[in-house]
Amino acid sequence: MTASSSPSDLADSDRIFELAAELFGLMAAPMRLRILSALCDGERSVSQLLEKIDTTQPNLSQHLNVLYKSGVLSKRKEGTQVIYRVQSEKAVTLCRAVCTQIAIEVDEPLQLPIAERLLARAVA
Repeated sequence: MTASSSPSDLADSDRIFELAAELFGLMAAPMRLRILSALCDGERSVSQLLEKIDTTQPNLSQHLNVLYKSGVLSKRKEGTQVIYRVQSEKAVTLCRAVCTQIAIEVDEPLQLPIAERLLARAVA
């Protein structure tokens, strides 16, 4: 602990790191990133998501449930359909920033200086 840090400051920063790790863990599944991407331009039913995402209905429903319970997505019923939409724009913004940076690194691995890369190694 530094002279300017109090135990309360350290506890606050620990909590921030824990919450950030929780969000990164939630977004660590490629299927969840696909779901977020599919919902970025508007709400969709489960059947509409299945048309955009190559997976099974049980697998999709499991990931939708995780995202819903975490507060990233919200849902509503419309007849027999369940319609999902993005609830946390901040989670989408974070994922979009990371995925965009990685796409740049994959497309142009040698163009970025090492200090500007997210990936430690050049992607080939």
